[in-house]
Amino acid sequence: MNNDFTIARGSDILRKPIWFLGLLLVMLALAYMIAQGGIVAGVGIIMIPAVLTTVSFIFKIPRVGLIVIYLLNYIILGLSRYVKGIPFGLSIDGILIMIYLALFFKSFFEKVPWKNAKNDLVVLAVVWYGYALFQLVNPEAVSRVAWFYAMRGVAFYMLLIIPIIFIVFNKRKDLDVFLKMWAVLALLGTLKGMMQKYIGVDPWEKAWLDGGGDLTHILFGKLRVFSFFSDAGQFGASQGHAGVVFGILALNRKKWDKIKILYGLVAVLGLYGMMISGTRGAIAVPIMGFALYTFLRKNVRIMILGALMGLSVLIFFKYTTIGSGNYTINRMRTAFDPNDKSLQVRLENQRKLKTYMASRPFGGGIGSAGNWGQRFTPNTFLANTPTDSWYVMIWAEQGIIGLTLHLFILFYVLGKSSYLIMFKLRDDWLKAKMMALASGMFGIMVASYGNGVLGQMPTGLLMYTSMAFLFLAPKLDKAIADEKALHERTKTT
Repeated sequence: MNNDFTIARGSDILRKPIWFLGLLLVMLALAYMIAQGGIVAGVGIIMIPAVLTTVSFIFKIPRVGLIVIYLLNYIILGLSRYVKGIPFGLSIDGILIMIYLALFFKSFFEKVPWKNAKNDLVVLAVVWYGYALFQLVNPEAVSRVAWFYAMRGVAFYMLLIIPIIFIVFNKRKDLDVFLKMWAVLALLGTLKGMMQKYIGVDPWEKAWLDGGGDLTHILFGKLRVFSFFSDAGQFGASQGHAGVVFGILALNRKKWDKIKILYGLVAVLGLYGMMISGTRGAIAVPIMGFALYTFLRKNVRIMILGALMGLSVLIFFKYTTIGSGNYTINRMRTAFDPNDKSLQVRLENQRKLKTYMASRPFGGGIGSAGNWGQRFTPNTFLANTPTDSWYVMIWAEQGIIGLTLHLFILFYVLGKSSYLIMFKLRDDWLKAKMMALASGMFGIMVASYGNGVLGQMPTGLLMYTSMAFLFLAPKLDKAIADEKALHERTKTT
């Protein structure tokens, strides 16, 4: 029997002077780094064990990298309000590249199903990124550095995310993990937004508002809630997106269980979060999302009911004054006013761009408009002409050719997905999931005319993942049918 007092333990090495001195020197070095670098260095040092552990898991199990990405995708831009000086956005790029490296090295020891990525959606992603690469030699482009930062959300993430889904995140359980993570993160997003609305912003958020955020986020003395997102526009559209996706899932979940309750709660709070964001254009997400859902159901009664509900919403906001005393309702009502001053300003900007773009079929170069244009080429015409819309931004930066290609890709994905849902899928619950993803995607597509949300975090990665799962649906449906057939054969024997 061992004596506890004689067993050698890891802490016993500190009894040796050399180890104790080494530990002391390390602690002094860390203290010096924190003193010099402040909170950035402190957070960096604290995160080292977590980062090393995550990297280890990614190389062992590449799909873990995707789960980490979906988590960071939601919170990473909000982190910049609390910790300055760290390019958090580039961590997404790093993890994506790390996943591909993990798969490459893994292929030396076991078979990696690269052939799974051989499909039309991946081809479209490659073509779109190829056009983005072409923009490097666009004679109108002023800054190649701006191209590097801006092209990531426009094309790079789409190129990298979609093949990974087909290769390592292609099972039914992966789809369920994705949806549950999205549900929890969307729920936390609304809860954080409610804290801002009813309790107030924290000191870091207040500093962000005082630094210029108040110009767009405090209107008539009222806060446009932004939660832990980059801005209220992205928060509103993303929560409307969640409201559509999880609303459809909750409606189609036959049994009352924890999943149905979670999805129903996320849907209600998601739509509420959209309202308190004050983002008028986001209302297009549920309107058009649920409109597509009624069409995909192929049920005349549901189509009629959906049309009546949509008409009721239109009449409520456009032709009545009910609830005008409520700031949130009144703010949303302006989205239905064709004479709204904000709309007129946007239309005037588009008229200016139309004249400028007439001689520039390839646009002014990726990164030449919007925030990136203001940062890298602040004295150019495009940098000083607000685009306001995702599609107007694509048009301004990549020309009418780029806009045409982009719209073709989006509607090809939507059209093929709708065909698969309506005529190919047999499993009801899988079909409901695909209807939810397609409807949410269509809602974002329409809302992106009013706001530049499609390629921003977290919406961009959610859209690209949704596209991949929509194209995976026939394979998932066949797997479900095979499982059912095997179960029936087992029962009969």
